[in-house]
Amino acid sequence: MKPNLKVLTKDLKLFFSDWYRLVFRQIYKVFSRFERVKGAVAQVLYRQRGRFARPFVHSAMGGLVAMAVVLAPVLANSFPGIEQNQGEELLPSSQIMQVTDTGTTTEVSDKVRDKVLEYIVQPGDTVSGIADKFGVSEDTIKWENSLKSVDAIRPGHVIRVLPVTGMRHKVTRGETIYTIAKKYEANPQAIVDFPFNTFKDNENFSLDVGQELIVPEGKKPADPAPWSPRTPSLAQRTPDAGVVSALGQFVWPMGGRLTQNFSWYHRGLDIATSHGTPVLAADAGRVTVASWKDNSGYGIQVMIDHGNGYATRYAHLSKVSVTVGQSVNRGDVVGLEGSTGRSTGPHLHFEIFKNGVQVNPRLFLK
Repeated sequence: MKPNLKVLTKDLKLFFSDWYRLVFRQIYKVFSRFERVKGAVAQVLYRQRGRFARPFVHSAMGGLVAMAVVLAPVLANSFPGIEQNQGEELLPSSQIMQVTDTGTTTEVSDKVRDKVLEYIVQPGDTVSGIADKFGVSEDTIKWENSLKSVDAIRPGHVIRVLPVTGMRHKVTRGETIYTIAKKYEANPQAIVDFPFNTFKDNENFSLDVGQELIVPEGKKPADPAPWSPRTPSLAQRTPDAGVVSALGQFVWPMGGRLTQNFSWYHRGLDIATSHGTPVLAADAGRVTVASWKDNSGYGIQVMIDHGNGYATRYAHLSKVSVTVGQSVNRGDVVGLEGSTGRSTGPHLHFEIFKNGVQVNPRLFLK
């Protein structure tokens, strides 16, 4: 028996028509209720002149946040490439993974690191290569991970990498930055200057028992066989600056011991000698600052605008010998060495600016 197409078509039309009317009615009821509720809420808010507006908005935002938290995992798992196999160890967020035809390589972010990084050793990695990749010494890798030899790492091993060359230290009772610096043959000022080291009191640099400090350029006590060559620059004496005519070149502002070099967190040179040593202008120019300018940690400072896009800063002084607006020649005394501001002992903090940006003074001093 063949089906009657006309009857079947009529029945289907009737079915879809009834289904449409049912769905339309349900949707109409929902929206009608919503409009009534919305109107009632708006009327209450209007009558109360905004009394409930803020709670209403806050509640709505809270609901949206809660919805985002609930739906985020579902949405994340809906996209390929975001899944992660259980048991796999992810690389830190400061590393970028890049998949190539030959395998997986790790690219290190240029972002300044403020904490110890865990790095997964890749095939072909060496201690020296990892040290170069992260800008630290081989000994820093050795000391932090208690490595016995340069061949002690294997692919898949997780090693810790400090933000800078040096040591990581956990404070014990009775320790100060001075005793810690002495223990690791480091400069206490470098510990203070490292921006991610914190102190219980920023005036006297007191410490909490159990806190961790990064000791820049620190060395492990009694290490019989260091892997990295020692840097002698921190023990050398800077040349004495003579009084000469301005030639557009910079001379050393003071003779003494170079205790801290230029780095991403320390934007100048520290030169130490006896308290009260005269500090000289590195080149001719006009004095723009000659006082305790602010609470930035520089203490008493002098700044000179050299009129050619360059400027210099002389910080932590005990006394200034110039006034704002006056002109100075290269070699003129601008102040006396001191220990004002964020300082652990007498020294000069010297900076050179080029078009407003701090640059490494070692590239310009003669």
